Amino acid sequence: MKSIYKSPLGKEKILHIYDKLQSRLDTKFESRYVDTRFGKTHILVGGDETAPPLICFHGGNVVNPITLKWFEPLSKIYRIFAPDTIGHPGKSDEIRLNPKTNEYAEWVCDFMDGLGLAKAKFIGPSYGGGILIRLAAYAPERIEKAVFLVPSGIAGGKMMGMMRKILIPLAVYKVISTDRNLYKACAAMFDDEIHEDLLLQIQYIYDYVRLETVFPKYATKEELMAYTAPSLLIVADQDIFFPAEQVVPRSKEIFNHLQKIIVLENASHFQNNRNLETIIKEIENFFK
Repeated sequence: MKSIYKSPLGKEKILHIYDKLQSRLDTKFESRYVDTRFGKTHILVGGDETAPPLICFHGGNVVNPITLKWFEPLSKIYRIFAPDTIGHPGKSDEIRLNPKTNEYAEWVCDFMDGLGLAKAKFIGPSYGGGILIRLAAYAPERIEKAVFLVPSGIAGGKMMGMMRKILIPLAVYKVISTDRNLYKACAAMFDDEIHEDLLLQIQYIYDYVRLETVFPKYATKEELMAYTAPSLLIVADQDIFFPAEQVVPRSKEIFNHLQKIIVLENASHFQNNRNLETIIKEIENFFK
């Protein structure tokens, strides 16, 4: 099996920043490992043990605690299960799944079985949103309610824009690895200052990880005919990957039970503190 990391040292650095970011969470999250047909999956578990389960995915090519920090306030109400996506940076096995098939959905069903969860509420941000859509198509009965946050798997931005703002600056950074070029390679994903730790994590991903460049396939209306769980869609108008102007109209075509759509204005793919407050309030109200 080919490692997703370019070197053992790179893996060590990424796991170090993983632990550092986890230690900064206000809620205590414990590690749990569950076997699946694809390999071992690491899951961070925290919050009230008697509360209803909430499964929170993370974005692609980033470590789990980055997006878990966004949803941490919900640990006061729910028992949060945050899996490290298998084949992505983190503590799960490095088996890379095929996002154009049902493999991610099968993986979710396996770790849910391992946790003893027949059904749960879900939050799927970015790449994790695409995983959640694959689950909705494959095993809709496992989803009680779902929040899709700037998700993949519905529609995407224009390739020319991504080339100009992400891929070309990234190629320049690969040749001339300066802090200035690093910032240019990720600035389009943010709408405010990039936190130092997050920028360092992005640098480590660019430097030490063989990036996952294939997103989960777009869902079709036919695939989601059996999916009846209430769903909330939150998108950003300036998202370079999954812009609201593309995602909103197509989501109305494919979902049968899309209860609410929220468009964050002047917002990019990564959310700032102002938007996160709005997002958490909307999710709390929706889940109630």
